Amino acid sequence: QVQLVESGGGSVQAGGSLRLSCKASGFTFSRYCMGWFRQAPGKEREGVAFIDSKGNTTYADSVKARFTISKDNAKNTLYLQMNSLKPEDTAMYYCAARTCYADGFGYWGQGTQVTVSS
Repeated sequence: QVQLVESGGGSVQAGGSLRLSCKASGFTFSRYCMGWFRQAPGKEREGVAFIDSKGNTTYADSVKARFTISKDNAKNTLYLQMNSLKPEDTAMYYCAARTCYADGFGYWGQGTQVTVSS
């Protein structure tokens, strides 16, 4: 079955960096569209960064020029490099997958916590 397992979260000071990883299994990773979402306490879940099967990327305005999404098809792994972290980046971060012709993300990981202190 489809599994998405995130790792790499933690606590950092503002201005620091973290790299999140999402190990995928149970589907043809290279053919899927992938994304990173986050949800802070009391807030709605928001899309952070997306990458399609060809490697094209899109970002939320709030993370542009600071975050980079990438994937390694040989390792079935999705990454999110987060630089210049801000306290407002504090949230649970989730990896998600969808077939590229589907409207929504149907597969989700369990999340990894990122906490940025000022």
